[in-house]
Amino acid sequence: MGMTEDSATTPGRIDFHHHFMPTAMLTSGLFGDTTGWKFRDEDAWSPQVSVDFMDRLQIDTAILSVPNDVESRLPENKRHHFAREVNTLSRQAADDHPGRFGLFAHLPTPTDTDAALEELTYAFDVLGADGVTLTNVYGTGDQARSLGDPIFEPLWAELDRRNALVFLHGEQTPGSNRAPSRFLPTPISETPNETYKGAADLVTSGRKRQYPNVRIILAHSGGSTPYLAARVAALCAFHLDCELTADQIIADFRTFYYETALSGFETNLVALENFVDPSHILFGTDFPAANPRTAGWFTDNVDEYFATRPAMLAKVMHDNAFSLVPRLTGGAPAHR
Repeated sequence: MGMTEDSATTPGRIDFHHHFMPTAMLTSGLFGDTTGWKFRDEDAWSPQVSVDFMDRLQIDTAILSVPNDVESRLPENKRHHFAREVNTLSRQAADDHPGRFGLFAHLPTPTDTDAALEELTYAFDVLGADGVTLTNVYGTGDQARSLGDPIFEPLWAELDRRNALVFLHGEQTPGSNRAPSRFLPTPISETPNETYKGAADLVTSGRKRQYPNVRIILAHSGGSTPYLAARVAALCAFHLDCELTADQIIADFRTFYYETALSGFETNLVALENFVDPSHILFGTDFPAANPRTAGWFTDNVDEYFATRPAMLAKVMHDNAFSLVPRLTGGAPAHR
């Protein structure tokens, strides 16, 4: 699977969507019972499991991330230290496997601005994080706050000051109705659209334009973003009197980066190439949330789609990553 490049002579892939998921986290219900997604007890994970998977798919480096607002699912007495613990463990995995891992730091629920900024500072200045991971919404119901909410402005201002890289992953938020069937749990039916909602909120709230130095990668090729961006632009500009014009809204959607995890399929890739600059398409797998067979199938699809255009395949697999994370080629970290 995914063997079109000669790893002896060509740089390997850079995986921007690769989760740090200790087995206890996988089987605890944090990413299973509440979403309909099932992990088995035998789905044991460790950094070495990731390295073995990466070697099979010729992935040089994976940027580790812990998705979603995990703290809201933890007992209250464990919430305060969770981000520091997983960030430290992710850094240790990188140290134990030189060159194989990077780190998108997990932040405490950032409606607690002080806690989020404290961990952000520690992650960048002490742990050497490559960026941070955010989800699109924190809280539920009337307490829900999407990333364009004013409460997050201090966080965006600091990320902008640092020219930071952000990995935006849709929240595991269930719809108002139950899942249609066991084959359509929240990660399939809801999460990609949550990513779109986060992107649309950042654009229409003006945050994307207000903080242009923050480079944001959308998970799963932005979910439905490439298909719905024009709908947002027209309805917000012509029906809802948004301060941005339709053309400005489309332009701001095009400033996101889009990675291929669970979306590396011809239809999706045609849409991305039509919508964004070639430098804004990246590679991702969603391992271990996606098992090796699933990740390999999507990787093979991406390889096949670009098979006659090796220069573009190289951009997606590694060259665009080198521009975002210069340390991968020996350059200075982009956030310094």
